Amino acid sequence: MYFIITMMNLLNFPELSPWLQTTLGLFLMASLALITQPLSQWLLVKSFNRWSGLSKTAIVKILLNTEVGKRLSQLTPSLVVQITVSLVPYLQPSVATVIKNVAVAVTILHTVRVITAILDGIQIFYSDSISTSVTSSRPIKSYIQLGKIVIVGLGSIVIISALIDRSPIILLSGLGAMSAVLLIVFKDTLVSFTAGLQLSTNDMLRVGDWIEMPELGADGDVVDIALHTVKVQNFDKTITSIPTWRLMSYSFKNWRGMSESGGRRIKRTILIDASSVKFIEKSDVDELKNISLINKYLSEKSISISDSNKELAQKSQDFFSKPANQRRLTNLGTFRAYVNFYLLGHKKIHPDMTKLVRMLKPDSEGIPLEIYCFTSTTDWIEYENIQSDIFEHLLATLPEFGLRTFQKPSGHDLASVNLNNLK
Repeated sequence: MYFIITMMNLLNFPELSPWLQTTLGLFLMASLALITQPLSQWLLVKSFNRWSGLSKTAIVKILLNTEVGKRLSQLTPSLVVQITVSLVPYLQPSVATVIKNVAVAVTILHTVRVITAILDGIQIFYSDSISTSVTSSRPIKSYIQLGKIVIVGLGSIVIISALIDRSPIILLSGLGAMSAVLLIVFKDTLVSFTAGLQLSTNDMLRVGDWIEMPELGADGDVVDIALHTVKVQNFDKTITSIPTWRLMSYSFKNWRGMSESGGRRIKRTILIDASSVKFIEKSDVDELKNISLINKYLSEKSISISDSNKELAQKSQDFFSKPANQRRLTNLGTFRAYVNFYLLGHKKIHPDMTKLVRMLKPDSEGIPLEIYCFTSTTDWIEYENIQSDIFEHLLATLPEFGLRTFQKPSGHDLASVNLNNLK
């Protein structure tokens, strides 16, 4: 700084005309301003990189990133102008005031840019932390964007105040009278910020969550949560942009709970042909005992049924004349027991979550037998493979129990019917 002042004082040559001294002063001032910017950038960036490498503190890495150093160096030209403009000989006070006000406005502009660079550094550090699982994945991008809007807005007011050489309070009081207009202009921003705040506070949405929102065609992973929009990458690799406020106005399904639980639900039915359901005879029971999963079950059930029938027979002489009077095993009930034991022994079915095999209300398409359980993995591909393996096995096992699946006749079935037999 002493060097700059000394250089400006060298212009005081009495033998030079005043206008020439003024011109040379302005030229020297501009030259010094231009020279200081690349020098300060080189010095700041090099120093920041060195200090950032020596420190492992997060705040130091944010404040001393390269972009902040570059933007800080852009402050030096306007600062040089503010210091030296009063040293230019014979410069009119009104002109000096205008130059100084412009320099102050430029200084404020670059100060705002430095602050936004720091906010960007916070966002980058936070995103890197999420990818390495250091911090929570709650989104802060909307807060960063709102902070930028506030900083830029306040900076604009101060810049205008500097240019017109008036207090910023005067402009702020004028903005108060325009509050209704400002609310209309920034309505979407305010609504989106409120929605984003609620989503973040209640931990309803994070980057990486799988969400479904059929109304807007969204079914995929959240890749970005901003102030105004949430971007969802669908499974067909398309991107759906959802206004943030819509996530509070409309319902959406978040699959994060499923991912964190460690199990994914299987809920699917097999339609059993009602005409294939029947009582099974002793010979059928003996044959089914060869199936290891239900051998013990059938033995215990046979003894229980036999004891029960003996007690009932003592009460009625014609007991055995009517099969409906007896307790008997059915092929559907035995198959249902088999499915239960099969799921209990399956290594890829979650042992601590609900396992249920139940018969739903019969309808015109047969008897629905519902399998309800959870896989021990949430990976989509592995889940589908496990589910397919289970139902392929069960469908192939049905004939062992004398059961058939219900299937509507197709055109091929109707064409194969011998029409002569229908006459």
